[in-house]
Amino acid sequence: MSTSTGKATVNAASISSTVILSVILLLTVYTLRESFYIRLIAIQDYGRVIHEFDPYFNFRATEYLYQHGTKAFFTWFDHKSWYPLGRPVGTTIYPGMQFTAVFIKKYIFDDLSLNDVCVFIPAWFGVLATFMTGLLAYEVTLERNCSISLLGVMMDMLGVKNQKEEKVTKGKKKKKKQTTRTPETNDSKKTNFVPYLSAMFAMMAMAVIPAHLMRSVGGGFDNECVAMTAMTATFYFWCRSLRAGENKSFLWGIMTGLSYFYMAAAWGGYVFVLNMIGLHAALLVALGRFNTKIYLSYSIFYIIGTALAIQIPVVGMTPLKSLEQLGAFAVFLGYQVLQFMEVTIRKKKLSKKEAWKFRIQLVTGAAVLGIAILLIFTPTGYFGPISSRVRGLFVKHTKTGNPLVDSVAEHQPAKANAYFQYLQHFCTLAPLGFLMTLVWFGDSPSFVVAYGVATYFFSHKMVRLILLAAPAASILGGIALGRACDWSIDQLLSKSEEEPVKKDDKKKKDAKKTDFLPSWLKKVVGVAFICASYGTMRSFDFYCWKIAKHLSNPSIIQIGQLRDGSVVKVDDYREAYNWLRENTPEDARVMAWWDYGYQIASIANRTTIADGNTWNHEHIALLARILTGPTEKGYEIARHMADYMLVWAGGGGDDLAKSPHLARIANSVYRDMCSDPVCSQFGFVQDPQTRQRRPSRQMGRSLIANLVSYRINPDAKVDPEQFQEVFKSKFGKVRIYKIMNVDQESKEWAADPSNRICDVEGGWFCRGQYPPSVLKYVNEGKTFAQLEDFNKKGYDEEYRKQYFDGLKKKDERRKAEAKRRAASKKKEEL
Repeated sequence: MSTSTGKATVNAASISSTVILSVILLLTVYTLRESFYIRLIAIQDYGRVIHEFDPYFNFRATEYLYQHGTKAFFTWFDHKSWYPLGRPVGTTIYPGMQFTAVFIKKYIFDDLSLNDVCVFIPAWFGVLATFMTGLLAYEVTLERNCSISLLGVMMDMLGVKNQKEEKVTKGKKKKKKQTTRTPETNDSKKTNFVPYLSAMFAMMAMAVIPAHLMRSVGGGFDNECVAMTAMTATFYFWCRSLRAGENKSFLWGIMTGLSYFYMAAAWGGYVFVLNMIGLHAALLVALGRFNTKIYLSYSIFYIIGTALAIQIPVVGMTPLKSLEQLGAFAVFLGYQVLQFMEVTIRKKKLSKKEAWKFRIQLVTGAAVLGIAILLIFTPTGYFGPISSRVRGLFVKHTKTGNPLVDSVAEHQPAKANAYFQYLQHFCTLAPLGFLMTLVWFGDSPSFVVAYGVATYFFSHKMVRLILLAAPAASILGGIALGRACDWSIDQLLSKSEEEPVKKDDKKKKDAKKTDFLPSWLKKVVGVAFICASYGTMRSFDFYCWKIAKHLSNPSIIQIGQLRDGSVVKVDDYREAYNWLRENTPEDARVMAWWDYGYQIASIANRTTIADGNTWNHEHIALLARILTGPTEKGYEIARHMADYMLVWAGGGGDDLAKSPHLARIANSVYRDMCSDPVCSQFGFVQDPQTRQRRPSRQMGRSLIANLVSYRINPDAKVDPEQFQEVFKSKFGKVRIYKIMNVDQESKEWAADPSNRICDVEGGWFCRGQYPPSVLKYVNEGKTFAQLEDFNKKGYDEEYRKQYFDGLKKKDERRKAEAKRRAASKKKEEL
């Protein structure tokens, strides 16, 4: 009778497990489908259009690669951008996405146009990133990988556990602990659903979470859309190489290195991935978890990944020279010392005292050698500097000190509400999952702990990096929901406590005594947990689909409303670029703020002065000087550099609104532009009569203000002998002026190949030079010393101090004005 009952229990458990796993599989498939379709909203609403600014450069580079091949791509010096200097594209671009697009076009979807392939890539890779996030959540919740707690690890380090085990073994032979559930334990649930549920919930989150969605909507052909897949794959393979109970799991380090190589080829964020794994490897040593398998996993990853990454021209030898990446290299060297040390100790069978003496001697010697190497190489300038963007993550200021970097909105610190906006419910769930991971701890789970802390820190410093927090929040939130639902399923599938218990089953009796909640109440709580999880995910999904509509709006096409209330699509920007392509000579040079350079070059196919690469601060400052200086001075320089002037002239984000940033950038090189580093006199003031904002006196005299407001503001003047308006878009968003009396001599001088400087005679790397007529203006500036140029003497510390003080005072005035207005409004209401 008992045998038949046991078999029935086994069959019931097997059927229940099969049903639950089938439901999880179906929901996972549905989730991956949803992750694709939510990214098609932009394509459905606006068509197969490339979005934003940077994606247009990426598409132009992809076209060049597709048409000319790999060799020509890596030796491409583009003289149609950064006029008259040009830019070596092949050696300054992360080419992973371009090669991916061309591969898909040639070998997978050859019936699609290259434009369509580039439009769909963010959606395709959004699905892959979702899947890899689920795999990572699965790996870190496997029972074999989280068999200890953080407290247990700390006790092991202190030797507490070992002492306890010694006491137990003195009395009697220790019984082997039963860890596998069987029918005889009165538990019909045999399968541990935690990994499957955690993976499913993590994918449900990653599929639609706005932090990921904002960089992976259809048409957003930017580096991050493929890099997120590469990053999550690298992290998964790293954790997979650490799997407990598998002696040869370190071979997955090969896949970790290959994934890291793709990451390095796709996006500059590879530095974060490298340091994240290096940090985790160091953390494992600190936790006393170092062993031969971990040593092999990290060493294989680092050797393969670095050897391949340095083959990418834009990366080069930076993994071995840049201060941002030397931490991982130091960990690699440290691992070699540790492994040699432990192998020697085992081989020589040293006593505990001798082993520690040997460790101290070896570590001291390695440290002395390392310091000596630093002292030798640092004065030579071998070590590359920390970039201003990275430095901005650690300095106490909310700005970097570089007005060009500070002018970019996504480089600003994240506000508290940004986390709820981009992570929603997972702001709450992730900390719960974090705490659970500390309880169910191990080598792989410790990675997620470190990953969560790191992404919160960096995203708090720079709002753009909330993108990196998307997988971490999804995984940790998925763990919280997964463990809660697993416990709930356990209660629902377990037998009721009224089931008779065998008298000789002492273990069951003890378990009954420790159960302080009746079985029926546990089932009620379990149902409540499942219902709460369902409601949470439904609410989260609804929110994400709602915000996806806003994230899917391409900046190049906008939705507007006319005075009669009718809704229209505002396509002014493409209209202006198409006009340039069709109505100007092929060698026409178009001057515009650097934001629009990529779109002008890609759509209009015309030469631009600057673009989003922002590699030359002084050149951008010269452009800013032309635009924000007095009209006469601006024209005098512009006629030597361009044939047309394009300005954004409508809406809150037009060139007039941006111009205070331009003035600060110009003043960082040309110190006579403003009376102070933050150009406090260049901005908007409130008209005492109309109480509306209007340009200040200095802003009103600038070239950009007059071109934007011409025939709109009576105070704006444009001399027709200097600028002639030749195009105004349908809704007035873009205006194009032809520059009169262009200096043809300067144009011909810059176009002459003999005036370019080549690295070798007959080589491809030939940078242009400023014509003599422009060079005299360039020489009036002062070279801007980046904050990272710590090894350069005499950089302007006083100017930088005034810059930070000025920004602080502006913020204080802004806050005071906001309080005054709030008090005034409240007074009016009373």
